[in-house]
Amino acid sequence: MKLYSIAVLLKTPEGKGKILASQNELASFGYFQRATVAEFMTFTNKILVERTATSSRASVKEQEYICHVYVRSDNLSGVVIADHEYPQRVAHTLINKVLEEFSEKCPQAQWSSVKENEAPVPQLKDYLQKYQNPKEADAMSKIQSELDETKIILHNTIEAVLQRGEKLDDLVEKSEGLSMQSKTFYKTAKKTNRCCVIL
Repeated sequence: MKLYSIAVLLKTPEGKGKILASQNELASFGYFQRATVAEFMTFTNKILVERTATSSRASVKEQEYICHVYVRSDNLSGVVIADHEYPQRVAHTLINKVLEEFSEKCPQAQWSSVKENEAPVPQLKDYLQKYQNPKEADAMSKIQSELDETKIILHNTIEAVLQRGEKLDDLVEKSEGLSMQSKTFYKTAKKTNRCCVIL
């Protein structure tokens, strides 16, 4: 699971996407590819915000990436770009958190006057690092992960019990067979003892 980008945008009255702040994690790309990948992410962020209706969310798959977008009713928007394994719920939780903090630190009246990618949001880098592991960053994911592990242990235990049960069934079957043999032996011994009685 990998998180590549977080961006805060404004959907302008003309319907264009304006990046207010963004942070990318490009370490997994080759040094000479990073500028191109960053441009692609900027382009994708803008297109997604422009094509997403106000007050709605969307998740768009593009090759091995999934882009999660949310355009609020006040046209403040957030985009997260991650790989296809990254949980959708965690991505949208991250977008909500980032947009809430952004609107607290930067009042709505300033949004249109902020220059492209110059809004003061130093926490984006921290969020990008913290949310790389969604199980640690998101309490619900952590609980779900622990439940999944418990389920696996439970399944293993039931499997072990069934295997043990099968072995016990074999033993019971053998003891039933043994019981029949011992009854036969007892009867035969009794008959033999009758004819050889010493007076």
